Amino acid sequence: MSKVLIHIHSDPEFKNKVTLGLLVALNALKNNHEVTLFLAADGVHILNCKEPGKVVGQGTGDLHEHLENIKKTNAKIFVSGMSAKARGYDERLLDNYNAEFAMPDKLIENSLDADSVLCY
Repeated sequence: MSKVLIHIHSDPEFKNKVTLGLLVALNALKNNHEVTLFLAADGVHILNCKEPGKVVGQGTGDLHEHLENIKKTNAKIFVSGMSAKARGYDERLLDNYNAEFAMPDKLIENSLDADSVLCY
């Protein structure tokens, strides 16, 4: 089993990037890899996707569906606290997720600990 860090920093406007990042995470989890997600910059917006069909990538799936499936796994999600605050989010953004706010040092720690780092 490998450790995979998936760093999503793209805005949901980039539908293919954000949905691909989560699709890759779900596939890694399906193959028994340990997955950590780190959401930073405009990537923090993805946790605010509350309805299906709002963000759908071309061949990469529905963001809301991916998020609902991520909730059913043991994937840990770190969300840049500074990015979230700068975009008007508070702790409610993390509701129902295995998530916590983190600082850049946590991103560095996770990247050094991972076997693979993928960025979207």
